[in-house]
Amino acid sequence: MTNKMLNLIKYGIVSILILSGINVNAQHQSSKSEIEKITETLMNYIDGTANGEPDKVRKAFHPDFNLYLVTKEDSLRIWKGKDYIGGIEQGKKSNRIGRIISIDFENDAAIAKAEILVPNWRVFIDYFLLLKYEGSWKIVHKSYTWREIPK
Repeated sequence: MTNKMLNLIKYGIVSILILSGINVNAQHQSSKSEIEKITETLMNYIDGTANGEPDKVRKAFHPDFNLYLVTKEDSLRIWKGKDYIGGIEQGKKSNRIGRIISIDFENDAAIAKAEILVPNWRVFIDYFLLLKYEGSWKIVHKSYTWREIPK
């Protein structure tokens, strides 16, 4: 092989690597943007429940969502989302402290996990199913469990 051919091959390989890096970076930027949008939806729920802002909570959820939990009697409880949001008093702050633990998404579907601490009472673990439609992410399902905080 001549030096000219070797240089051509080297430049070709370098070009492919650079273009691959640009593509990966573009996907990363897109992913980050979607993660930020999902985070915003989850924070509407977390902040809205902590600060007595039912409109903020309503913005996070699909209008027909339900909440699910297993009771102490080992039965499934299904709670209508509109009843849940209806119980949030405008302006009544709570001592809830929430944080997002994880987010995973693919295209227009996501799952997320959050922890909500209610000091001197319980730690709630929330699992969410989110879907992106009409340009925004909405929580369409929430399942949760809890554990007592030792006194």
